[in-house]
Amino acid sequence: MEKVLLHPVYFPNIATLCTMVKNKVLWEVNDNYQKQTYRNRCHIATDSGRHLLTIPIKHVGGNTGRQKYKDVQIDNSYRWQQQHWRTLQTAYRTSAYFEFYEDDLLPLYSKDFKFLMDFNFATIQFLSENLNIEISEAQTQTYQEHYDDLLDGRSLVNAKKPLVFKQDSYFQVFDDRNDFITNTSGLDLLFNEGTNAHDYLEKQNAPLPHA
Repeated sequence: MEKVLLHPVYFPNIATLCTMVKNKVLWEVNDNYQKQTYRNRCHIATDSGRHLLTIPIKHVGGNTGRQKYKDVQIDNSYRWQQQHWRTLQTAYRTSAYFEFYEDDLLPLYSKDFKFLMDFNFATIQFLSENLNIEISEAQTQTYQEHYDDLLDGRSLVNAKKPLVFKQDSYFQVFDDRNDFITNTSGLDLLFNEGTNAHDYLEKQNAPLPHA
C-alpha cells in the first residue's frame, strides 16, 4: 500500500474515496485556501441531475485575500446546514439506505462548526466509518510543493478541471430520469449501495498513477 497526499474535503467524492481505500493517506493541512474546489463543496444526485452543495466561508480582506486552509472559518450566518440537510432528505429519502444512516448523519448538520477543515474531517470520519475505510490521522507539518516519496493526489481537490475517471455505474434513485451521474459525493454511493459500497470502491481504479 502506497502513501498518498490528499486534501480533506467536504464529503469526498468517489474518485477520492477510491484513492483512500487503496492507499495510506497523508492529509495536506498546510496549504493556502483556494476557491472553486471541493474543500467547501460536493455534488449529489437529485431528480434534476447533478446538484452542488456549497458551504459558505468567511472571506478575509487585505491585498492578497489569502489565508491558510486550516484557518478558514465557516460563515454560519447563513442557514446552510438546514438547507443542505433538507436537500439531502429530498434527494435520498426514497433510497434503499438513507433511513439506516440519517440518525448518525444529522448531528453534522445540527452542530455549529467554526472551522471548515474541522467540519470536513468530521464528514470524512462519517464516510470512513460507514464505508469501512481505515482512516489515517497523519497530517503534513509544513507545505511542500513536490514530494518524491509519495503519490500527490492534491489535484483531486480541483472542482473545475474535468477528471479522467472511468467509473462503473450503480443504481441511483432517479435513474429513470437521468443518466448515471458520475463522481458524486460518497453519500450518494452509501445511500444507494449501503453495505455493498466498500466492495464497489475496491473494484474501481483510482485516478492516480499506481493508486
